[in-house]
Amino acid sequence: MTPSASALAPNPQFRRDGWVDLCGTWGFAHDDANVGVKQGWWNRRDAFNREIVVPYPPESELSGLRETGFHPVIWYHRTFARPQIGAGEKLLLNFGAVDYAATVWVNGHCVGSHEGGHVPFSLDITHALVDGEQTVVVRAEDQPEDVRIPRGKQDWLEAPHSIWYYRTSGIWQPVWLSVVPELHLTDIHFVPDVANYRVHCDFRLNAIPAEPVALTVKLTAQGKLLAQQTMTLADSELRFDISVPQLENGVHREALLWTPERPNLIDVEVTLEGPKPDRVQSYLGLRSVGVGGQRFLLNGLPYYLRMVLGQNYWPQSHLAAPGPDALKREVELIKDMGFNGVRIHQKIEDPRFLYWCDVLGLIVWEEMPSAYAFSHSAIERLSKEWMAAIRRDKSHPCIVAWVPLNESWGVSQIADRPDQAHYASALYHLTKALDPSRPAISNDGWELVESDIWSIHDYAPDGAGLKSRFHEPADIEAMLRGMGPARRRIVLGDLPLGDKPVMLTEFGGLSYLPKQGQKWYGYSTVNNAAEFEERLRDIFSAIAAMPHVAGYCYTQVTDTEQEANGLLTAAREPKLPLETLREITTMAAASIPHEQIDDARRKARKAADDAEPLTL
Repeated sequence: MTPSASALAPNPQFRRDGWVDLCGTWGFAHDDANVGVKQGWWNRRDAFNREIVVPYPPESELSGLRETGFHPVIWYHRTFARPQIGAGEKLLLNFGAVDYAATVWVNGHCVGSHEGGHVPFSLDITHALVDGEQTVVVRAEDQPEDVRIPRGKQDWLEAPHSIWYYRTSGIWQPVWLSVVPELHLTDIHFVPDVANYRVHCDFRLNAIPAEPVALTVKLTAQGKLLAQQTMTLADSELRFDISVPQLENGVHREALLWTPERPNLIDVEVTLEGPKPDRVQSYLGLRSVGVGGQRFLLNGLPYYLRMVLGQNYWPQSHLAAPGPDALKREVELIKDMGFNGVRIHQKIEDPRFLYWCDVLGLIVWEEMPSAYAFSHSAIERLSKEWMAAIRRDKSHPCIVAWVPLNESWGVSQIADRPDQAHYASALYHLTKALDPSRPAISNDGWELVESDIWSIHDYAPDGAGLKSRFHEPADIEAMLRGMGPARRRIVLGDLPLGDKPVMLTEFGGLSYLPKQGQKWYGYSTVNNAAEFEERLRDIFSAIAAMPHVAGYCYTQVTDTEQEANGLLTAAREPKLPLETLREITTMAAASIPHEQIDDARRKARKAADDAEPLTL
């Protein structure tokens, strides 16, 4: 049974029973003079004379503060009751994300620190516990003007300018406690290998076992056993394959595979045996993704990507969602508008959003938030955080592509400087080393080095401009080999174009004409809803007449701060009826042959539906 949005665990793909939510009201203090460490604020309750609602950033309205100025160092304080911890157990303090660097104290003891504003971390706080009430203090540092940290769309100026937004500092994803055995799982990863009827499994423990221990993985579908395997683990890491013989049956295979139209999920239970067993609940999707024949491939068949650019930013809570229900609703709205995918832009999204993409069926391109300077520290910071993001998210079936760089942000001289080109190439190869099962795009938009997809950004104001570059193969090749629409080279060097797909991964960006004095940024304007619909139809008609383009990504889902070019307002109200938007965005489905979901796939689905119930 699918849980309600409000009942979801902080990471639904790594669930243990009995977690304790620490979100809510915390004590809070700015430390603009950076004196908190010197004065020992981790032992000074009187230093916290204000309150904040976690997990909302202090710049946001829902935090209760709405203070958007420069405050590089902030502190948090709260107490909690000591959970019941048995012999042979530990207590972990978990953070979904703290932007940018965090140091944590429990009962006056420093229990750890973390750098990276978009990825999670967990700290063992068992040794710091006392009888009675417990105290946790967090110092978060987010230097607002430092463009060497991966900051994405968070502005380094005090007020938002151009396409950048108010900052999201400090704690901005859930905080929770979990009781675990002394020897416990820290990572579980599942990568399907559908062609060979198996799943690659990868597990990590917090330590090397003193003696070999058994680890059991059980896969179930529709409540029935698919596969179960037990392995002996003598190290802190274990990799093995689980065979799924039901995939060999061509009729039943379709009933098991994950697609946006049919988002089947396989339930997973992992048990690490020992004096105190560790049980983790998870899930996976059986599907393959790849490229070939100038097409994107899903489960070995051509699949046309109809994506929309998601900033996933809310005016009242910034990068943090205003609540768990908002994450589900965002997925539902994107699907209601006719898209089958979303490119999350300059943000590592909350795992609960990815869960709803898995459950409801929405393809995701995951993109690393950019730094804006090229330096040794920028390379180190971004690479480390990108690896952590892939480590967290590589088991999600919804994610079909990785994007480490966007529009040469942080590598602005990549066309002329070999070191920057090597960095982009290294990120591509690092991504493929961590996860060879998905396509990776080295530098989405232009100035691409090694890449599995030639992805291009083109904000032509009308359909004619798009057609002039994307309709004929000769025009596409000339653009790939020369200057693109943004007066940037598309493919750097003399890389072979091969049979890789070409995709239009940013276009559109239509806005209503701003009122006098209104703070605004956009690409092209319209006067009213009728003109908005007319222009959208013109642009999407041009997309539908591009048989050699393998997919698109429209800019963007919602208005975001001054970047008012969404299909929805910032309050998530559609600018045209959802039915009209869906009709427009799915034009390509009726006109491009390979988007007709293939007679073979349709017949396979019908056969699966008509067959006797799946016997496993």
